[in-house]
Amino acid sequence: MSGPRHRSDEPAPPPGARGPAARGPGAPTTIPPGDPDAAHSPALASLDADVVECRRCPRLVAWREQVGRERRAAFRDETYWARPVPGFGDAAARILVVGLAPAAHGANRTGRMFTGDRSGDFLFAAMHRVGLANQPTSVSADDGLRLTGIRATAPVRCAPPANKPTPDERRACAPFLARELEIVDPRVAVVLGAFGWAALLDTLRDLGWAVPRPAPRFGHGAEVVVHRGPRTLTLLGCFHVSQQNTFTGRLTPDMLDDVLRRAQDLARD
Repeated sequence: MSGPRHRSDEPAPPPGARGPAARGPGAPTTIPPGDPDAAHSPALASLDADVVECRRCPRLVAWREQVGRERRAAFRDETYWARPVPGFGDAAARILVVGLAPAAHGANRTGRMFTGDRSGDFLFAAMHRVGLANQPTSVSADDGLRLTGIRATAPVRCAPPANKPTPDERRACAPFLARELEIVDPRVAVVLGAFGWAALLDTLRDLGWAVPRPAPRFGHGAEVVVHRGPRTLTLLGCFHVSQQNTFTGRLTPDMLDDVLRRAQDLARD
């Protein structure tokens, strides 16, 4: 990340933040790192601010802040965001990418969804290939990346230990995803992995969408349309962009490109 570096044990704000890390009631207000598109939507800006200040889940708060203090050796001189991570991208996106949760040394470090790790490299390179991103890399919150027609988010906004949020943590975070869905109002959701698929279906059902029972099963290439009155939302399943999938070839660049292009076709319709 650009900007001043800190070597203290206290996670400090990245560029764009105001005040020190929030530590509970009465702590200074923080704002998320630069998402220029959120500025065009007061509702999104308000949501982002609420996300950043959340401390609902003690286990997640403790873990994200511990990671921010101890740091990985490769990032020992960097300041970790170490807070919940808002969504990122086009405020009027017709395509929403739904992942799992921030990575401990990726988004938990940089403060921007899918930024600063190999998973993000794989995802944003694909977005760039199909014309949804202005550049193929995402290394820091102030690297100039802009998304057009697409937004990235997650059902859980804090980095969880072992990358495994509990059911209670997912439920505690669900209102943020619900608000984001209502504000952005996408036409297509590209869902990365079974966790995000189940979480999104639960949230849609809570919002009054007609989700089939039993719930549609996740699979790469799965395609499900749900309705709420005259509105429709198409869910597209895609294997997660984790290194476990991309390094083994379970998810290839062509496979991800195909899902994103399908999303573009559906969004245009």
